[in-house]
Amino acid sequence: MPKRGYHHGNLRQALVEAALTLIEEKGPTGFTLSEAAKKADVTPAAVYRHFAGREDLIAEASRQGYEIFADLMQFAYDSGQPSALAAFEATGRAYLAFARKHPGHYIAMFESGISVNHSPELAAVATKARSVLEKAAEDLSQHIPAEKRPPPAMFSAHIWAMSHGVVELFARNSPGTMSPFPPEDLLETGIGVYLRGLGLLDKD
Repeated sequence: MPKRGYHHGNLRQALVEAALTLIEEKGPTGFTLSEAAKKADVTPAAVYRHFAGREDLIAEASRQGYEIFADLMQFAYDSGQPSALAAFEATGRAYLAFARKHPGHYIAMFESGISVNHSPELAAVATKARSVLEKAAEDLSQHIPAEKRPPPAMFSAHIWAMSHGVVELFARNSPGTMSPFPPEDLLETGIGVYLRGLGLLDKD
């Protein structure tokens, strides 16, 4: 098949899709732009019409991942309404669901070493995603006496860290980290212990 090169109808997105596949297969530093071009069926020179280098390509995969992630988190938050507790727990579970369904995006976002400040667009959508979990935490924290209330950003960061840990250790087939419990159960019970410690469990 001849190379489509500059005439590729959606070259930019084809390269992102190729990069996502290669990221899943080889990791974010395990492939070259030439390999991405070959997988997208374009010439290597055509890549540079859209991306300055591999880092820019991975950053765009990350940006698109955060867009999906933000929408998923918002949907989870909305699905838990009007219960602040249900909304908060749903956003935690959404993290695990995203990592499983979109592994290439997840790796680009969290394991590639690409800063969320790589571009204003990436920074904005990453902030949008984080703000959903922070809003859920803020809603729930209103049920805690003011003198015992952690800042919502800290509250949400704890759940983010717990979710990320469960994903990294037990939901991505990491060698030597098999758990006797499903990742979903680990996350749910972990969140339960955390919320019980704040005196929030079983409150709306």
